[in-house]
Amino acid sequence: MAAEPQLDAAGSPKGRVIRFLAAALILCSPVFPQSPAARQMAAQRALDAGDWAEAATLAQGPADQSPELDFLAGLALARLEKWSESKLAFQAGFEKAPRDPRFLVELAGLAYQQKDFRTAKQHLGKALGLNPQDAYSREFLATIYFLEGNLEAALKNWNAEDQPRLRSVAFTPSLRLAASLRNRALAFNAPQVLSRDALLATQSRLDHLGVFSNQRIELYPGESGNYDLTLDLAERNGWGHSKVEGLAALLSGLPYATVYPEFYNLGHQAVNFTSLARWDAEKRRVSVALRLPLFGDPRLRLRLYTDARNENWNLTETFLGAGTPLRDLNMRRAAMGVEAHALVNGRSGWSAGAEIAHRNFRNLSGHTSAAERTFFTGATSLAGWLGVQRTLVRVPERRFTLDSSAEAKAGREFSEQLGPFATLRGSLRAHWFPRAKGDDYEIAAQIRAGATAGHATLDELFELGIERDNDLWLRGHAGTLDGRKGAAPLGRRFFLANWELDKTIYQNGFLHVTFGPFLDNGAAADSSGLFGSSRWLWDSGAQSKVRVLGTLTIVLCYGRDLRGGRNVFYGTVLR
Repeated sequence: MAAEPQLDAAGSPKGRVIRFLAAALILCSPVFPQSPAARQMAAQRALDAGDWAEAATLAQGPADQSPELDFLAGLALARLEKWSESKLAFQAGFEKAPRDPRFLVELAGLAYQQKDFRTAKQHLGKALGLNPQDAYSREFLATIYFLEGNLEAALKNWNAEDQPRLRSVAFTPSLRLAASLRNRALAFNAPQVLSRDALLATQSRLDHLGVFSNQRIELYPGESGNYDLTLDLAERNGWGHSKVEGLAALLSGLPYATVYPEFYNLGHQAVNFTSLARWDAEKRRVSVALRLPLFGDPRLRLRLYTDARNENWNLTETFLGAGTPLRDLNMRRAAMGVEAHALVNGRSGWSAGAEIAHRNFRNLSGHTSAAERTFFTGATSLAGWLGVQRTLVRVPERRFTLDSSAEAKAGREFSEQLGPFATLRGSLRAHWFPRAKGDDYEIAAQIRAGATAGHATLDELFELGIERDNDLWLRGHAGTLDGRKGAAPLGRRFFLANWELDKTIYQNGFLHVTFGPFLDNGAAADSSGLFGSSRWLWDSGAQSKVRVLGTLTIVLCYGRDLRGGRNVFYGTVLR
């Protein structure tokens, strides 16, 4: 809606009276009857002349008048900032002409003036359904998403009109990362049009480098309708983005006897060293990993790792063998492997890897059957895997995504009692921010399933329970008993569904605290009959997540097994 032009002499109060009387005389004279067409012409002339009050008076009439008169009345009343009356006029016209998108566009304008962005977007979406080629509606809709901070949704509409064109691209603050990696991470540059695909690809590449704890990409209107783009990245160098962040990361696991020595962006080449050292008497572990981009390409990443464990297991609640209860089973496992991960674009990627591992078991007695020995046979194994990840649904207007992944693994245990094995896993994860702006509410749901064919040792079984070395959380089932692993259901097949809602209850520049309920459902099974949950399990409870410095997340969780009646209180740090 344009600003009201400055009135000349013809637009003065005296001129308005003269014009109104002249129009009234014309409309009421026998030569010019007060026909709808005559009223419409007179109202249009008054509107063009900027006489909003006269136009509104002329255009308003009986309920069955033409939609064109309703449209003119709505325009004139909007100029007079009579928003409610204008809305009624546009609604009346749209009921008579439901295929005319102009009424929806004007209703969107009224909602926009009243800061009702949600209603404005609804009207514009319906208008584009009637006229997909309307550049004004697309620009209007893109602008609203842009003002809400939803850049991806804005681009989805802008790109249809070959917009927005970049004037400049800049990093803030300046980066230590090598210029070659930094530039290859960008899928756009000035003076190109910033596309939605290029935005997603760039975000994925920056994440893939593993040296940025936070990233924010913002557009600022520039001259001649172009835009300036700024990438605000929190770069981790050495111990982290800052000494405080580095110290917090290193010591975050002290409550459970663990430290995490980490060094990032070594040589300014996005080479990252991460490790874990745990001295818990029941679950000793040392793990080291080195991640680096391949061939200087941010889309390709190589991970080299080694992992050694010395763990005590208590299987009295999960192993159904007939021999002596396994309260003090000791497993030692050492593994080393390599994995490559590649990004295809901003929506998909793949990974492939190989691992050699050796494990042995001690404190095992009374379990001599072939079926029982299978799970506790020390052996060396060699395995390889191939995985794919893809976003199936992405609706930026609703801030909703549905991601999928699948992994196939095959290998061999070099032991007479074991032999070849194969594993298949898959997952679907939905993520939704219900509000148009911010992360005050966040909802996530995930379904995962997997199965192993062939013989498998204890460490290759799926585990459904809350435990630091396990990612299949059934949050009402503890993964340990008296500090020893093996308390949660185990098996060569599993199904797990998780749902959670997080509500922000406090935030500042240092902390972001959320709280909300969760619901988990799952089952584990094994063809041997020696492991498994024997029935479907349901857990519910509440959890709080405390994000520190945007990098570490402390999870405090209370879960209840709805079938067994047990309670679990748990705390850990996610990285």
